[in-house]
Amino acid sequence: MHRELAVEGVIRILDKLSLQGKIIILVCSVVLLALAATNWLISERVAEDITQQMGRSVLYVARTVAQSTVVAEGLVGIRGQQEIQEYANSIRRLTEAAIVVVFDMDGIRKSHPDESKLGQHVIGGDELRSLNGQEYLSFATGTVGPSLRAFTPVYYNGNQVGAVVVGIHVGDIEQAVAANRNRIFIAMLLGMTIGTVGAILLARSVKKTLFGLEPAGIAKLLEERNAMLHSVKEGVLAVDLAGRITLANETAARMLLAGGSTGDSIGRYVDDCVPNTGLTRVLKTGLPELDQEQDLNGIHIITNRVPILVDGTIVGAIATFRDKTEISQLAEELTGIRSYVEALRSQAHEFMNKLHVILGLVRLESYDQLTDYIKRIAGEQEAEAGFIGKRIKNPVIAGLVLSKLSKSREMGACIIVEQDTLVPSDYSSAINHGLVTILGNLLDNALEAVQSSTEKTVSLLVRVVDGKIGIRVRDSGFGLATEIKKNMFQKGFSTKAPNRGLGLYLVNNSVQRLQGSIVFKALPQGTEVSVVIPVREEDKSL
Repeated sequence: MHRELAVEGVIRILDKLSLQGKIIILVCSVVLLALAATNWLISERVAEDITQQMGRSVLYVARTVAQSTVVAEGLVGIRGQQEIQEYANSIRRLTEAAIVVVFDMDGIRKSHPDESKLGQHVIGGDELRSLNGQEYLSFATGTVGPSLRAFTPVYYNGNQVGAVVVGIHVGDIEQAVAANRNRIFIAMLLGMTIGTVGAILLARSVKKTLFGLEPAGIAKLLEERNAMLHSVKEGVLAVDLAGRITLANETAARMLLAGGSTGDSIGRYVDDCVPNTGLTRVLKTGLPELDQEQDLNGIHIITNRVPILVDGTIVGAIATFRDKTEISQLAEELTGIRSYVEALRSQAHEFMNKLHVILGLVRLESYDQLTDYIKRIAGEQEAEAGFIGKRIKNPVIAGLVLSKLSKSREMGACIIVEQDTLVPSDYSSAINHGLVTILGNLLDNALEAVQSSTEKTVSLLVRVVDGKIGIRVRDSGFGLATEIKKNMFQKGFSTKAPNRGLGLYLVNNSVQRLQGSIVFKALPQGTEVSVVIPVREEDKSL
C-alpha cells in the first residue's frame, strides 16, 4: 500500500514538471544508473585484477628466491644460514615485499625480517602444501599481519630441501584497489556532469523544436487540427519531401475514392493516387500554384498548391481543392442574385423618375396630362409584361428579361425580344441557374457593346425546338477582334477594366456543364452569339 502511494506521488510530481524538466530528470537518471552499474562492475573486476597482478608479482619473487643457489645450498648446509638471511633481506628491500622467508622441510625459518624469529616455526597454517612440492598463493595472518603470500618449493639436485614464502600486506592491495576506485569515481562524476549538460542541451533543443509547447498543448493543438481538417468542406492533402501522402482529410479521401483511388492513401506516393498532380512540381520549384483546374478521373476540381517551408527549407507541400461544380454553382447563384439586384435597382430608378414626373404634374395641376401620362406608362408596363409573360412561361427567365429591359432603358439602349421567342415550360434548378447565368451575362455584354454605337440595339431570341433550348443574342456594336476571341473565355480576361473578365468565363462553364454549345459570329454591324442547350426529361419541372 505504501509503495503504491509512493509511486502515485512520484507520478503526480512528474506530471507537474515541464517537458524540459522531465527530459533532464530522465536523461540524468539513465546516465546515473548506467554509471553506477558500470562502476560496480568495473570496481569488482579491477579489485580482482589488482589482486591477481600483485599475486603474480610476489610469486615471481618467490620463484626467483627459490631458484637461487645461495638458498638451496644454504638449506643443505653447504653455505651458512647467515648467507640465506642476507640474500633474503636484499631481495625484500629490492621488491619492497613485506616478508621473504626461507624455511626447511621441518618448517623452521632460515630467514626472516626479524632476526629474533630465526629458527622458529613458520606460522599461518598455509605452508604445508609447499612442503609437499606445490606452488600457490594464499591469504593468511603471519608475523607481519594479514598478507597475501606466495609459496614456492626449493629443490637441490632434484630433491626438495625446503620452501620460500614471499608476502605483501593486504593493506597494500586494498590501497591499490582504493586508488583505482577513486579514479573510476572521478570518471563517473565527469560522465555524470557531461550527461547532465547533454540532458539540458537536449531538453532545450527539443523545447525549441516544439516551439516552446508542452505535451498538453501539443495534444490540444493536434485535436483542434484534426477537428478543423475533418470539418472543412475543402479537400486537404499534404505530402512530405519524398512525395508520400502524410495527411488527407475526410473530404479528400472521399474525392480520391470517387476519382478511382482505392485503399488508404496515407503513406502512398501522391503520383499513384492523384493523376496529373502538381504537388511534385511544387516540391521541386517551391512556387505556389493557385486556383488551378485539375481533372481527377472525371471530377473537375479547383485546387491551390503551396510548399511547406520550415526555416526557409521545403519540407513538403499541401493542396486544398474543391469540386469545380460546387464552385460554379455558387458563382452562378451569386451572379443571378447580382442580376436580380441590378434589375431591382434599375426598376427602382425608373420608378422614381416616373414618380417625379407625376409629382411635377400634380403640383402644376395639369391633371389631363397626368391622366394621359399614367395611362401611357401603365399601358407600356402592362403590354411589356404581357408580351414577355405570353412568350416566356418560365418565371425565372421572364423576370430576368424584364429586369434587363428596365436596365436597357436606363442605359439609353433598347432590347428587342423577337416575336418567335417561346419558352413553354419551367425547368430544374440546374437549368434555371444555367439560363440565368447565360442570358444575364450575354445581355449585359451586349448592352455594354452598344454603348459606343450610334444605334444602341440588342435583340433576343429564346426558343425550345426538338428538346433543345436555343438562345440568340445580337448587338449593334463594333464586333469582337480576333485576339479577343482567343482569350475571351479565360478567367479574368477583360478589355474593359481590372477585376473583371468573369462573365464569359461563367457563361462558358455553364454551357459546358449543361453539355451545350456556344458560337460567336461576326455581323456586318455587331456580333451574334448562339447557345444551344439540350433538355433531358429529368431536367423538366414536374
